[in-house]
Amino acid sequence: MSFIKPKFVNPNLPKNAEGYSKKDYEGVISTLCAGCGHDSISGAIVQACYEMSVQPHRIAKLSGIGCSSKTPNYFLNNSHGFNSVHGRMPSVATGANLANRDLLYLGISGDGDTASIGMGQFVHAIRRNLNMTYIVMNNGCYGLTKGQDSATADLGSINKSGSANPFEGIDLAGLALELGATFVARSFSGDKTQLIPLIKAAMSHQGFALIDVVSPCVTFNNNSGSTKSYDYTREHIEALSMVDFVPEKSEITVEYSEGASKSVELHDGSHVNLHKLAAGWDPTDRNSSITRLHDARKKGEILTGLLYIDTDSHELHDVIKTVDTPLNQLKQAVLTPSQAALAEINAGFR
Repeated sequence: MSFIKPKFVNPNLPKNAEGYSKKDYEGVISTLCAGCGHDSISGAIVQACYEMSVQPHRIAKLSGIGCSSKTPNYFLNNSHGFNSVHGRMPSVATGANLANRDLLYLGISGDGDTASIGMGQFVHAIRRNLNMTYIVMNNGCYGLTKGQDSATADLGSINKSGSANPFEGIDLAGLALELGATFVARSFSGDKTQLIPLIKAAMSHQGFALIDVVSPCVTFNNNSGSTKSYDYTREHIEALSMVDFVPEKSEITVEYSEGASKSVELHDGSHVNLHKLAAGWDPTDRNSSITRLHDARKKGEILTGLLYIDTDSHELHDVIKTVDTPLNQLKQAVLTPSQAALAEINAGFR
């Protein structure tokens, strides 16, 4: 059975600064299971892009294979999109980014798509500091193939069949920190208050921005004993900070009666305001973030919020010194070197 959204649009819907309504950022009706955390993440992406007043045609959404990789169909219907094969989204994103640096790249992946078959590509996207927002919808299981444990399932977690996972789970946020990612965050699909500003901050960051989102699978991994169920996550979640995103050219005001606050300026002039709830943690200190993450893991806590950000990040185009103009806009006269230019290049190898 298929469902089609009505084409009628209320002409009085609120518009953002670019003249778009929230409906302009939506997609088709979701076919995922009712209550799936992935749909909440899709809703957060829609809200974040609407609030940022991003022109939909400036976004390129990419995915691999899995329940998570179906979701780009459910948001940003007016954006560019590419659904690649299992685990290969980062290489497609790399090629597209190098060809056209003017687009905002949004990669959607899952724990299987990233931590198993796509691990090698995930690692190199981080190493190259590819300028993209990479969202992992992490449910700890393979939802399309009846709920087997994925590589991110925690040691001892009980799946729906009643079996305990005998292997240590891969912590994607911790791995990203160790590999040098310049923006690392974790959130929960049921906490849009935290997730939406994190998405906005990630899309404004220059470089690789990972958001690992715990997204319970209501069909195969929401049972008692699962460490990625709604109940377990709500009982063990610990937020590092309350997060607020302030766009460029807006007045920045921070008022907190208790605790420390920190304002982090991003490359485009926007700010992430953090009201720190955890002691002994500095979001701009990689070692501090790694230590805090390891401590939480020992205690069985699910640490959420902005874990780390490098405000001096240099993305891939800066590193390899590409031209400012997207490759698809370069004319033949620029792409074809003159005889004098070729002679100079050849002389450099003598």
